[in-house]
Amino acid sequence: MHADGTTGSLAERTGRAFAAYRGGDPAAMADLVDATTALLWHTARAQGLGSAAAEDVVQTTWLSLVRHQHSIEDPRAVLKWLLTTARREAWSVSRRSRREDAREEMGDLLDGATVLTDGPEQLAVRGHEQTVLWRHFAALSQRCQELLRVVAQAERPDYQSVAEALGMPVGSIGPTRGRCLAKLRADLTNDPAWEVAS
Repeated sequence: MHADGTTGSLAERTGRAFAAYRGGDPAAMADLVDATTALLWHTARAQGLGSAAAEDVVQTTWLSLVRHQHSIEDPRAVLKWLLTTARREAWSVSRRSRREDAREEMGDLLDGATVLTDGPEQLAVRGHEQTVLWRHFAALSQRCQELLRVVAQAERPDYQSVAEALGMPVGSIGPTRGRCLAKLRADLTNDPAWEVAS
């Protein structure tokens, strides 16, 4: 679609928003932020940062974009620029502080996941399901965790951008994602606690 009912890949949409912003439309920055913040946050989380540190990385990335906007010659490159900047900033933050342990990280994920208005029974069941799910998720390889987090946040995953965010060949994203999901599914299926939960 286009003719400005827009759509297209995430890279195209962010390129159009960035070009509009640099062309004098301040509201276009809000579109850019809305389209990419979750992906940037998960890119930072994929480097081992906790929630608060990932939020700081995303904020630093946006400030850096505003400061360096004129150094980006082609607006279509802005998504790659944002992902690279977020990843580098996350590495820098990670080097300066100790990595959080997996339990604390799972706690962050669970805290954000259960904001539903169910009764106590449903909340207890859902809490158990999530505990089992995130326990198996945390047992996946670091690469699987990074990939699944980032892909899950994109409306329509732009594999080129995901590949750049994670430093993986673009052709390996789909097959790796499939293997990671198959491993998670098999682990859950073989866990009696998951059968009780579901």
